[in-house]
Amino acid sequence: MRLETRIVRDSLGELEVPAEAYYGAQTARAMDNFPISGLRLPRAFIRAQGIVKWAAARAHAQLGALDARKADAICRAAEEVIRGDLDDWFRVDVYQAGAGTSQNMNANEVIAARAAELLGGARGDTRLVHPNDDVNMSQSTNDTIHIAMNIAAVEELAHRLDPALADLEQALREKAAAFGDIVKSGRTHLQDAVPMRLGDEFAAWADNLARHRRWVEQAAGDLLAIGFGGNAIGTGINTPPGFAELAVRHVAEYTGLSFRLPANPFTFNQNPDEVVWVSAALRNLALALQRIANDLRLLSSGPRTGLAEITLPAVQPGSSIMPGKVNPVMAEMLNMVVFQVLGCDTTIAQAGGAGQLELNVMMPVMAANLLHEIAILTNAVRVFTDRCVRGITADAERCRAYAERSLSLATALNTVVGYDTAAKVVKHALAHDTSLLEAGRALGVDEAALQRALDVNRLSLVTPRTLAESGEALAGHRTPPAARSFTPPRTPAESADAPAARPVTSANAGPSDGWIGYATLPAREPGETSD
Repeated sequence: MRLETRIVRDSLGELEVPAEAYYGAQTARAMDNFPISGLRLPRAFIRAQGIVKWAAARAHAQLGALDARKADAICRAAEEVIRGDLDDWFRVDVYQAGAGTSQNMNANEVIAARAAELLGGARGDTRLVHPNDDVNMSQSTNDTIHIAMNIAAVEELAHRLDPALADLEQALREKAAAFGDIVKSGRTHLQDAVPMRLGDEFAAWADNLARHRRWVEQAAGDLLAIGFGGNAIGTGINTPPGFAELAVRHVAEYTGLSFRLPANPFTFNQNPDEVVWVSAALRNLALALQRIANDLRLLSSGPRTGLAEITLPAVQPGSSIMPGKVNPVMAEMLNMVVFQVLGCDTTIAQAGGAGQLELNVMMPVMAANLLHEIAILTNAVRVFTDRCVRGITADAERCRAYAERSLSLATALNTVVGYDTAAKVVKHALAHDTSLLEAGRALGVDEAALQRALDVNRLSLVTPRTLAESGEALAGHRTPPAARSFTPPRTPAESADAPAARPVTSANAGPSDGWIGYATLPAREPGETSD
């Protein structure tokens, strides 16, 4: 049985497409031309394309450049795209025509076809709504793909990745509090070092993660500059005055994020460099996560022949041949995600440097890799938090035993009995495989001096760094690891010494403002619309 078709047209001629298809001729040609990977730009990007077309139609209606009834139909169709109702008709491969012309036309054709139906016409009747003349009015692939990439990335960072990172940070702080009194041996160069508290180790991971959240947020601030009205190269040819301002305002209102016009439309059209910067921040975040995963793998190694200071939750059997074996699979998964993020970042960096004259045509692959790294980081962090970090337990006795047997305790011993005597104690302990305390006793060192110098409870405390902290220490108070933070404050209000920072708005737009405050924004419901 022959599939029902309809005839569609573009400047190269006529084509047949399935009668039910919402896409048109240019999408059909791209499907034939680029059967490369089977990968498509993700839901977040298609949603952002819908927002772009919705905002443009509203702006044109306000300016009287587009018939009000037609503009309303385009907005309604665009909102269906935003909700994901028409995702099946976005068929263009990630690896496609430069700049994303096929992707832009896919959106134009789908929205035009659906808008024609909403006006009572046939699907794809371009006499009612034209994909180029109406849906793409005042726009070019060269600005809209870049705009959609920025919108999608900020929304995913704000509503998905940052909340996941916040949960991980909180989980680490909770473990820092729970392990605050557990004494253990520190390690440098993978060798024994002086004592510390296990809680301080977890608190350090939490504080470093907080820094990376802030750095990603700062970088994401430049994604808020979106170049509506720049059109093909930045001049705004065929664009009514005021369109850019209105369109950006509508995007900001719809998303709840402080989108603004860029200072220079030519810079925006030529250079998606803010995407390169954000990706670099995500790469650095990934490396910090890798460090946490690797440390947990080391500390949980064993259970009989490793460090075994902590135990990670058992979530699945670890071996197809060794019965009872359990592996640190969540940490291993996170490592793999990190390596993929590094690959995505390399692609984005290379593509970001491939611009020529008035345009960088590599935006589709940049968008695909940016959104992919955000998505896999988000998902990986969530399961790592829930299935690994929250269930970590500690072996306090083993931790203390390592601390008491560490030869690096001699660092404290030499201030009490002198360097030469301390060195003899260390040599004796090495030769007889004993602790320093046992070695000192064997050599006749004063017991009180040994006990005072080798008190791992005292040695594992953080030496007061300020005079105020010193006063508290003398009074017998110690700040637990979870409450102690060495991370700079997130806002100027938290400290008079904090760097000047403010929310990014259209009124104070400037490069690298950062501090967009997206971590506090409520997530949008999938079906939420503007009106």
